[in-house]
Amino acid sequence: MTRTVAEKRAAFRALHQQGCFVLPNPWDAGSARMLQHLGFAALASTSSGFAWSTGRPDYAVTCSDVLQHLGTLCEAVDLPVNADFESGFASDPATLAANVSLAIQTGVAGLSIEDRDVQAPFGLYETALALERVRAARAAIDRSGDGVVLVARTEILLSDPSALSQSIDKLVAFAAEGADCLYAPGVVDKADIAVMVRAVAPKPLNVLMMRPGLSVAELADLGVRRISIGGGLARVAWQAMLTAAEQMKAGSFDGLASAAPSKQLNDVFGGFA
Repeated sequence: MTRTVAEKRAAFRALHQQGCFVLPNPWDAGSARMLQHLGFAALASTSSGFAWSTGRPDYAVTCSDVLQHLGTLCEAVDLPVNADFESGFASDPATLAANVSLAIQTGVAGLSIEDRDVQAPFGLYETALALERVRAARAAIDRSGDGVVLVARTEILLSDPSALSQSIDKLVAFAAEGADCLYAPGVVDKADIAVMVRAVAPKPLNVLMMRPGLSVAELADLGVRRISIGGGLARVAWQAMLTAAEQMKAGSFDGLASAAPSKQLNDVFGGFA
């Protein structure tokens, strides 16, 4: 089965209309194809996972780097891909809108825009500018006519875990400006998630799972529509490599015992040839 970009985008929008789905985050074509093989319905890029794969820290890649990466992911799989588009790689709304238009051309089915001001450590854009930026992204998507899902996210809870009410106020304002899905990384408590779900309804809420905790069933019961993991899988992969490499440095190859069989990997990836 080979779906067109339009079909991927339609399928992605449908996933947001009911139920709850897990949106895992690959960092390259191989991890994307493996996740498709495992049966996930959609994928999302990860800014941190991609940056680490290039030997750089999160937020150190360029817009050009990310656009090329998104094109690679979209071409590698027959699944919708949501772009972690960071803060749009621009402060001013006009340049952000132009960058969103470029991202749409890569074939993504959705993209997220953060309110993080990357020029200021742990800084966020003032609410008025953050809203203007969401409006600009919305307008760029509407001009394209491609039905890309716009995800608006606030990073406030990552720097101030007590700022639940402020994060909810921002998400509600983003929804009013045309965001299709809302996202506040850092919300973890059941009660807080339930309040956030109700506040943005009927629009869907994305919850980030950064560590073990609530199950998919529990999040679905709270009304969460989609669940992502950011750089979680990339961190798992890096830790496995670090553990095995550290053992090798100490003189042991025992860490290789948990390696996936070459035949299994070749069989999976051979199916995409």
